Amino acid sequence: MEKGKYIYCIVGVNRDRKDLSNDKYKFRKKYNSPGIGGQDNEVYNISYQDITAVVSSSPDISYSISRKNLICHQKILEELMENYTVLPVRFDTVAVSKNGICTEERIKEEVLEARYKEFKDLLTKMDDKVELGIKASWIDMQRIFQEIVEENKDIKKLRNNLLLKSIDRPYGKKATLGEMVIHALEGKKSKEERDILNVFKDNYVDKRSNKVFGDKMITNLSFLVEKSKVEEFDRLVDKLTATYDGRIKFKYVGPVPPINFVELVISLKE
Repeated sequence: MEKGKYIYCIVGVNRDRKDLSNDKYKFRKKYNSPGIGGQDNEVYNISYQDITAVVSSSPDISYSISRKNLICHQKILEELMENYTVLPVRFDTVAVSKNGICTEERIKEEVLEARYKEFKDLLTKMDDKVELGIKASWIDMQRIFQEIVEENKDIKKLRNNLLLKSIDRPYGKKATLGEMVIHALEGKKSKEERDILNVFKDNYVDKRSNKVFGDKMITNLSFLVEKSKVEEFDRLVDKLTATYDGRIKFKYVGPVPPINFVELVISLKE
């Protein structure tokens, strides 16, 4: 039983595209992926002028952040991104009917028409751009900690003093050494991140630094890149991998929709 419409994204439509019908701005798209909710609901479009909301009937009003649900959401965006400019909508956005106004009319009037200029401006900003992601992690932490000791005279001196007094190590000095190493590690991460970013200068429009996890991960970056520069970006990633071979492991993801640069918040509850 349908409880609402799940909204995946807002899409811009070029009036000159071959997949338009005779109706002005009519958007056509046959989706290969089923809608969220596990009932094989058809994914379709609700349009206003030259923008479209991509939706499917939803059997629930809320979805957990599970791998299955996230993949279902992402697949729809990825189907569209090759040929269209996509504005991702926040995961778990379900619109419902209210006061006798059906859900489709609410989406058209309260979202597409009401926020038309906002969406058009964002579509212009994101046109012909994709997101690329890079995670960089040190391979051998023992090597990194040794570098920190060699690069910092105060750390090296305190470390050596503690080694000489190994039978009765003062707790306070051990704590101080630990704090110094942590501070030096963060400084080293920042420097390595700057060096990595320097490789990509002039090859991205915008960037985001995302959360890192653990001592090994140096950086977790998202880049907004023009489609025409993706091939060059690939080459630069290969260059990085070769330069830091044996020292840093890189995980390269993309192209994907620009979810770290646009995530529309839409609320159409009862």
